[in-house]
Amino acid sequence: MISQVFILSSQGDHLIYKDFRGEAESDVVGVFYEKVTALTGDQPPVVMTHKDLHFVHVRQGGLYWVATTTADASPFTLIEFLNRLTALVKDYCGSLSEKSVQMNFALIYELLDEVVDYGYIQTTSSDVLKNFIQTEAVSSRPFSLFDLSNVGLFGAETQQSKVAPSSAATRPIQSSREQGGKSEIFVDVIERMTIVIGSNGLLMKADVEGEIRVKCYMPSCSEMRIGLNEEFSIGKSQLRGYGAAVRVDECSFHQAVRLDEFDSHRILRLCPSQGEQTVMQYQLSDDLPSAPPFRLFPTIERDNGGRLLMYLKLRCDLPPKSSAISVCVTIPVPKGSVSLSQELSSPDQSSELKPQSRAVMWQIPRFHGGTQLSALFKLDVPGLTSASMLEVGPVGLSFELPKFTATGLQIRFLRLSPVQPGPSQRWVRYVTHSDSYTIRI
Repeated sequence: MISQVFILSSQGDHLIYKDFRGEAESDVVGVFYEKVTALTGDQPPVVMTHKDLHFVHVRQGGLYWVATTTADASPFTLIEFLNRLTALVKDYCGSLSEKSVQMNFALIYELLDEVVDYGYIQTTSSDVLKNFIQTEAVSSRPFSLFDLSNVGLFGAETQQSKVAPSSAATRPIQSSREQGGKSEIFVDVIERMTIVIGSNGLLMKADVEGEIRVKCYMPSCSEMRIGLNEEFSIGKSQLRGYGAAVRVDECSFHQAVRLDEFDSHRILRLCPSQGEQTVMQYQLSDDLPSAPPFRLFPTIERDNGGRLLMYLKLRCDLPPKSSAISVCVTIPVPKGSVSLSQELSSPDQSSELKPQSRAVMWQIPRFHGGTQLSALFKLDVPGLTSASMLEVGPVGLSFELPKFTATGLQIRFLRLSPVQPGPSQRWVRYVTHSDSYTIRI
């Protein structure tokens, strides 16, 4: 049973507030924000208590999504509800951001009225709600298929000349009505990589978590068939097909996916609903089919003037036709570092000393596979000693790899039945993100 639902910005600004039962005091929003900001660390507890009131929250899109209850409700139920609510808002508003919530507050209140009745959850299905929701979403940015400003984020492997921009699948599901009946479907293969490389250059840990996510803008589609690699195998089972093996350790599927053709032909069958849903999740540990995408060769020393010198060579081991974007290298430095001078190997790079976080940030907008970049950082550190030089590292990397999967998973085909009348477009996109990429020095 839910008492209130509210949405706050990261600064505590009140965006949405809905009281279903009138059981709690009036300043619950302020109480929650005081509690969540008073705690140290980046990960406050998901469940907190104030007197007889329980707060359950998730963090999505830089916002706090909070549900309160005075009953002994299951916290896992409330967490699942909040996650489904964020997915609904993303489907109907197009994106999760403070601006999007502010521009679509009337739509979100209408969603809450339909989803929860006097504290009891009714439905979180987009297919059910589309029959009742009348408010149209307000897009923060007009959608255009020819907007290629972010063309590097995703791409269809078989249509290099026709690439859907990353904003293409971040519009409201209701917008399909406004586009002359044009229907589209996006199938995204998204992977998150966790890597730890030791100071000797040996790979210590390698984990990949991935998912196949479908976002459907088609008004009606009875069945969709997604063909995976014929060589795809789960666990240590016998290799399939004649090509290079594509193996994962664990795999799970959405309840709507039919698997009668999966064992024999590696085909997923489902009837997609309008909106976004994750049809498959998988995991691979400590057995990547290719080398980690980045290697670092550091040299740390002190010059005659007492300054700390850090010479870094970063190599990208992706295939030559691939590239990484939005690469950020974070190098922890000794406490008390006051100034930084740098020599970078290309003019598009940048770096900055962050005294509060005691780190140097090295930014690389685009890093092509098979190439190497270097940087020389000179730090003024008062009272630099051999012991304080040990405070350098470990180095952390964040990046995005468009049109690339670490496991090698690919979509062979995407078929819809019956054949859609009128123009329709199908997009398959691949991207790998760094979840945690650590290099010890």
